[in-house]
Amino acid sequence: MAVSVHTSATPRRMVGALQRGLLHRAAKPVLFLACLLPFVWLFHGAATDALGANPQEALIRATGDWTLRFLCLVLAVTPLRVGLGMPALARVRRMLGLFAYFYAMLHLLSYSGFDMGFDLADIGADIVKRPFILVGFTAWLLLTPLALTSFNRAIKALGAKRWQTLHRLVYAVAGLGVLHFFWMRAGKNNFTEVAVYAGVLAVLLGWRLWRLPFFGRFKRVAS
Repeated sequence: MAVSVHTSATPRRMVGALQRGLLHRAAKPVLFLACLLPFVWLFHGAATDALGANPQEALIRATGDWTLRFLCLVLAVTPLRVGLGMPALARVRRMLGLFAYFYAMLHLLSYSGFDMGFDLADIGADIVKRPFILVGFTAWLLLTPLALTSFNRAIKALGAKRWQTLHRLVYAVAGLGVLHFFWMRAGKNNFTEVAVYAGVLAVLLGWRLWRLPFFGRFKRVAS
């Protein structure tokens, strides 16, 4: 019996420790530095010529990968907060979202500079000509107002309900990001990583769908 109590209490202690850690005043600075590490690694790799035979393509791909990873982290906050009973997780969602936009900007700038030489006419023509570029650019456009309204003044100006409605665009952004990645990899028939991101996104969005009132009524009938 003692072993059973100890085993069941251990996860609660871990969750409590994480909750206290997230409430510590050093939590956000530590998280900021952790989110910045991929950029530091890429900058160092570019400066020391350590990104392989094609460093420009490596930068474009890596910044895109980190954009998708941060979008998945943003969408994972609420399920983890609810599932683990850790309200303090809500404190990190804004920072994760802003870093998603930061890496999306780096991805766009890397493509615009390395592939297109910052030629706006060529970039515009490429967006129209290639669907996967159009999808990626659309995702960036939709993500931009979310980044610009991620501050308390914007919430007050828009009102909480309209602000929440606007920020639900993150679901579309994540879906477009995975579609962008899928089309990019389609030419090489390499879908392993795409499947991982699509699976993670399906779980995170499926959890939200299951909590909608319609499914709530369905679950009560089924039980």
